[in-house]
Amino acid sequence: MLSYGLVPAHYSNLRAFFRAGFIQQVFPFFSYMFLHGSFWHLLGNMWFLYIFGDNVEDILGHGRYLFFYLLCGLISGVVHIWLNIGADVPVIGASGATAGVMGAYFILYPRAQIKTLIPIIIIPFFMEIPAVIFLGIWLVLQFMNATHAYGAMVGIAWWAHVGGFFSGMVYIILFLLKRR
Repeated sequence: MLSYGLVPAHYSNLRAFFRAGFIQQVFPFFSYMFLHGSFWHLLGNMWFLYIFGDNVEDILGHGRYLFFYLLCGLISGVVHIWLNIGADVPVIGASGATAGVMGAYFILYPRAQIKTLIPIIIIPFFMEIPAVIFLGIWLVLQFMNATHAYGAMVGIAWWAHVGGFFSGMVYIILFLLKRR
């Protein structure tokens, strides 16, 4: 995890930064997206990609979608490092890149209905919620968690989620403007 995860503290010490090789400094920006802490972590990211990713890929096409996904993951990693520069906890997972896909979906399909499980005590209740509400609530929760100190202590990259989401929104807007 220290070698292939993204560790903000590795980028805060200039002496250590220049002592490490180029590959040791750049490779983690990509490798961290393909590592996960548990089966459930991987399953959660894949579930959100399953729900939102295919529609975004239909708009972008296969090649652009891959570029978009990696770019959102890269930007989310930069945002995480920038806002947690001294943290020595490695971050792994595709959550930032997946959040970018969710940000693009937020722009492309705001009125789409997302079937959502809402547990009421012990009774599971399913309800369709507009994507703009579902993803808006998700984003607010990420931002609220990011602004609390405990997020950095448990190794969850809340700011990477927020950064990924906004990078996905910006990229898809730029793509749509260029396409016109």
